[in-house]
Amino acid sequence: MAEWRIFNSDMWMHIVEMLRYDSAEPMTLVTGLFLFALLIFGIGYMAVRRTKALRNIYIVLFSLYFYYKLSGLYLLLLLGIALSDYIIGRCVARCRAKHRSTKGWVALSVVINISILVYFKATNIFVESINEIFGTGSIELEHIVVPAGISFFVFQSIAYVVDIARGTISPLKHLYDYIFLLAFFPKMFLGPIVKAKEFIPQIEVRGVTVSREEFGRAITLILGGLIKYAIIAKCIGALLVTPAFTGEVEINGIVALMAIYGFTMQIYCDFSGYSDIAIGIALMMGFRLPDNFEAPYKSATITEFWRRWHISLSTWLKEYLYISMGGNRKGYIRTYLNLIVTMLLGGLWHGVGITFLAWGLLHGVALALHKIWLSIIPWVKATGEDMHPLQRLVASIITFHIVAFGWLLFTASDMGVVEVMMHNILHNLQWSDLNIALQSSWVGIAIMCIGYVMHLMPRSVDLAIMNSITRRSFVTQVIMTVVVIWAVMQCDALLAGGGDAAGLPIYAAF
Repeated sequence: MAEWRIFNSDMWMHIVEMLRYDSAEPMTLVTGLFLFALLIFGIGYMAVRRTKALRNIYIVLFSLYFYYKLSGLYLLLLLGIALSDYIIGRCVARCRAKHRSTKGWVALSVVINISILVYFKATNIFVESINEIFGTGSIELEHIVVPAGISFFVFQSIAYVVDIARGTISPLKHLYDYIFLLAFFPKMFLGPIVKAKEFIPQIEVRGVTVSREEFGRAITLILGGLIKYAIIAKCIGALLVTPAFTGEVEINGIVALMAIYGFTMQIYCDFSGYSDIAIGIALMMGFRLPDNFEAPYKSATITEFWRRWHISLSTWLKEYLYISMGGNRKGYIRTYLNLIVTMLLGGLWHGVGITFLAWGLLHGVALALHKIWLSIIPWVKATGEDMHPLQRLVASIITFHIVAFGWLLFTASDMGVVEVMMHNILHNLQWSDLNIALQSSWVGIAIMCIGYVMHLMPRSVDLAIMNSITRRSFVTQVIMTVVVIWAVMQCDALLAGGGDAAGLPIYAAF
């Protein structure tokens, strides 16, 4: 019995090891350790949630620990960016108060943040390119690991300084409040990117409250997000997409097409599912994050797609890049050019490489062509909501396939993969081969189809489900949560048994 005493050194060593950062098992919102840590956090949070300073400091400390478990000593980088822009933001505010130019300080923030982003995103590609041109070993540099969520908190930090310069917001008084804005743990890793003017009032409120309806919505978001992220996306990836893209199954036109359709649904369920979990956890704590997805594959135009897909990023690109370059205020040609440049830079934000440039160019050109079409027929709405149902159906199918081709560019390791996939679809597509695809990946294809059916459900169905969950008792809601978590664990164990369990979300790589 002595070995089970509370002061057993082996037990404490195990606990210490569990609390340390482990690069092989980073902590995200869907890991078992996070769920346990969130339970402990929630107990303390209930005690401090009505006292502003204690609540904010408590959340900041947990957020910093969460990021440490996610990305190790890159926590220091996050703190460095926070301190830098906290100081710059106050300097910008002083310049505005004295009617002096703020451009120098804003430029300093942009240079610091973008330099950090470029270093981590582009250095590996640059070294590999030099070594390919001049021979292996021309530049010897250890592979640089990209800090988790760096693209999101860099964009968030730039927006904070720009908003102060524009007079949209006032600088936060306390450094810990700014760290809260930048590093709030549900959104820190994969967003959504919040607008400072909308989130700062929530930070500064004295006490937070959650209505029964909001709690029901939070539960619905978390459960739906877990199903999308940890069941549908993982199964499609492991059973359909990965085998096709890695050559584990025989590639023909049908397999290639199913793989592209599969990845199109996989990346949506992966990213939107994680976003839903983040929004739900934040809402449970009394903080409202913006919706990040709105059934994007229902879009009838490419413009509508970007109003439904990764809404916080598309809004950021529009407000801080497209408008800053002149938007649509400097003539038609400049407008089209601004759209293309914005999407090219959006592609590079995801990763430095020809495939990301091609993805950004595809969307930029598509948006510009749609803008031209709207200028020719000005009475047509950008979102196509005024279309006849049959016209909208045809337009939605065309838009979907443009987006799906974009996802092929997005996920392909190089243009050679794109060429092979498209060659098979264009020259080796025989519906008789569908049986081959079903034999090798029928479970993955079936789950993909379920994902599309869920995605295409009317909005009224989602609201009905949310209302039904909201009306249930707290005990019933807990039971439902336990059942979904159990299903997620069973799915994860099944995929792990085949060596296919994925760690971080897909979007974490971009």
